[in-house]
This record gives sequence, structure tokens and C-alpha cells, in this order.
Amino acid sequence: MEILMMVLVAFFAGMGAGLGTGFAGMSAAAVISPMLITFLGMEPYAAVGIALSSDVLASAVSAYTYGKNKNLDVKNGLVMMASVLVFTVVGSYVSSLVPSQTMGGFSVFMTFLLGIKFIVRPVMTTKETMQAVDPKKRVIQSIVCGTLIGFICGFVGAGGGMMMLLILTSVLGYELKTAVGTSVFIMTFTAFTGAASHFAIGGAPDWPVFILCVIFTLLWARIAARFANKANPKTLNRATGVVLVVLGVVIFAFSKLSAA
Repeated sequence: MEILMMVLVAFFAGMGAGLGTGFAGMSAAAVISPMLITFLGMEPYAAVGIALSSDVLASAVSAYTYGKNKNLDVKNGLVMMASVLVFTVVGSYVSSLVPSQTMGGFSVFMTFLLGIKFIVRPVMTTKETMQAVDPKKRVIQSIVCGTLIGFICGFVGAGGGMMMLLILTSVLGYELKTAVGTSVFIMTFTAFTGAASHFAIGGAPDWPVFILCVIFTLLWARIAARFANKANPKTLNRATGVVLVVLGVVIFAFSKLSAA
């Protein structure tokens, strides 16, 4: 019975995380962490480590899919990633010193609000408009924003993914597909760094749960990324918004169950 419960939790956690990653470049920690904590009784810090690990392959396969469809800005993504990686380690260390109750609340709030934004005010920026931004200005913005995103990613995992998508679309003026593609490209490396930091500080993960979460997240991220790259902008905005709103509500419910 315990094995069946573990498989079911990992499957649904991976499905939610994979859909969030493939559609919105969202970190798996937003979904996987509260589910592992609530239903398997896992320690929060260890749960975030497994969630970030699940992000690595899921984000990589999503980035490959977006890149193959020419919806990935590698050049500017690398600039932001440099500052993100450094502060992911800092954020990961700080999170190990903070009471677990403070982790996750911010990411739930961001997930829900960002979902509402995509439904009510969809991102309809074109690639032509996106490329018209002054390159020097974008580099400076990428470094500053990457510092903030990296710290959040290391601290709560999911917040980094949501902040990255918000900044890429609202501050840097990316069109949605390129924003998601660039986000998952960066998250591949930040998730790896964050997971390695978590395991170096907190020890090895629960391997059966780790393997199941990685496989299921990878599967659903691949499905979501393929659909997203074929969808028109308006449909993608609505689909992304719905996925984020639903995940926000579900994560909030899990958080309340965990606290009860």
C-alpha cells in the first residue's frame, strides 16, 4: 500500500510539475514539494531538492523542444543565467537556515496571480518587437533581474521560475513562447545547481521517490512543450493561464493540508 501511494503521489506530482514546466517554464518545486511533504511526510528541504532534480531533465527536454521551433534566446539567456547560477547557491544555503513554514508561500501566490495575468492580459508581443529592444539595456536588465531570480530559485525553487517568466515577458519584452523557451533553458542549469546544493547540504535523497518524480515530470513536460509550440499565441496564453491558476489552487490546498 505504501508503494502504491508513493507511485500515485509521484505520478500526479510529476504531471502537475511537467505541465507547469512545459507550458510556463515553472519549477517543479511548486507542485512536487507540497505533495511530497503532505502525502509522504517528507522533510521540506529534502522535498525541494527532489523537486529541483526533477526540473533538470524536464527543463532540458522542454528547452530542446522550444529551441527546435526557434523559440529560444540562447545569447541573452546565458547572460541572465550567469547571475542566476551564483545566487541560486546563495539562496539554497539561506533556505537551509530558515524555518520551513516560510518556504513556498511566495511561489503559490506568484503562480496564481501569473495565471490570472495570462488569462486577463495575454502576452501578444511579437518577435519583431522583442528584438527591437536595445541590446545593452537588455544585458544590464538581465544581470540585475538574474540576481534576484537566482536567489528566489535557490530559496523556494518555484518562485524562480515564476519570476523569470514574469520578468522575461513584462520587463524584457519577450513574446510568450520565446520567454518560456528561454526560461526552461535557464532553469535546466539553475535547477541542477539548486539540487546539487540541496543534496550537498542536506544529504542524499529518497531514491525511489527521486527516480519516479524525475521520470513522470520529464514525460509530462515533453507533452506540454510539444503542444505549446504548436499553439497560436492566444491559445497558449489561455492554456498557460489555466494551468497556472489550477496549480496555484491545488498547491494552496496542499499547503493547508500540510499545515493541518
